[in-house]
Amino acid sequence: MKEQDYLDFERPILELDRKIKEMRDLASAENLELSKEIELLERRRNRLRAEVYSKLTRWQRVQLARHPLRPYSLDIIQLAFTDFFELHGDRRFADDKAMIGGFAKLDEHRVMVIGQQKGRDTKQRQYRNFGMCHPEGYRKALRLMKVAEKFGLPIVIFIDTPGAYPGVGAEERGQAEAIARNIMEMAAIEVPIICFIIGEGASGGALGIGVGDRVYMLENSWYTVISPEGCAAILWKAEAGADPAKLEARRRQAAEALKLTASDNAAFEIIDKVVPEPPGGAHMDYEGTARIIKGELIQALNELKMLSPEELCNKRLEKYRVIGVYNE
Repeated sequence: MKEQDYLDFERPILELDRKIKEMRDLASAENLELSKEIELLERRRNRLRAEVYSKLTRWQRVQLARHPLRPYSLDIIQLAFTDFFELHGDRRFADDKAMIGGFAKLDEHRVMVIGQQKGRDTKQRQYRNFGMCHPEGYRKALRLMKVAEKFGLPIVIFIDTPGAYPGVGAEERGQAEAIARNIMEMAAIEVPIICFIIGEGASGGALGIGVGDRVYMLENSWYTVISPEGCAAILWKAEAGADPAKLEARRRQAAEALKLTASDNAAFEIIDKVVPEPPGGAHMDYEGTARIIKGELIQALNELKMLSPEELCNKRLEKYRVIGVYNE
């Protein structure tokens, strides 16, 4: 990992990583035996990392969910699945590159896997529209779900979006209708649906593919009605161009108020499980993250395949009917 990829709160870890690298370079250049010294530094680094990550604030978890090296949907698909065959287009308007999906195998399970995809560099981010789907992306996802239902295939969905695309063209083509239709249709699909929030889960952009029999979150992901930036802009007029320190403080305040972390969502019984990430976060270990996700998916599929289509739909509806608490 390059130095610019360390987040602010990871700077103490960076200092130890620098020392470890210097020690390794010295050992290699001078042909010295420094393995014990390097091992000692690595232990210190691992202890420090565990301490730092045990005290993360909600805003810091938002930053981790947006880490530029965090694994995206295609990374996980390539590591956890085999025989992925991507399908394209909504058969109405276009192929939304922010939404990917197709047939795949998860060990012995044949599935339909769908996910929101971001980009790593400027060109990819533009190509994937920063993971923000147009209505045709949600319509493509629904088309693939219907194909899965036709052939009796379970559906695995990876959610990672800062929100549905808010542009004029998207609204003209029925963004709200596309999301609402997906929510309605997914409630009645007669095959298992497992939703996995792997990064950002913002607003209707996440809900448009977020109705499932099981909803899991990686521990450093977030899921809420609006981003902290959007919340801060609405409540406190904290917009770009304001004093950076005040802007950052308002965003931290919004993240705390929204209670958007995986543990928050589990406490509110909005999701079914918080899935731990490898030490240091998912961005430190793609293979370890994919292995953890794969294990959770296989366990859920083995449980859900025992249910009849009628039982699946009834339990799914009941699951969402009981979310939320109110007083009269």
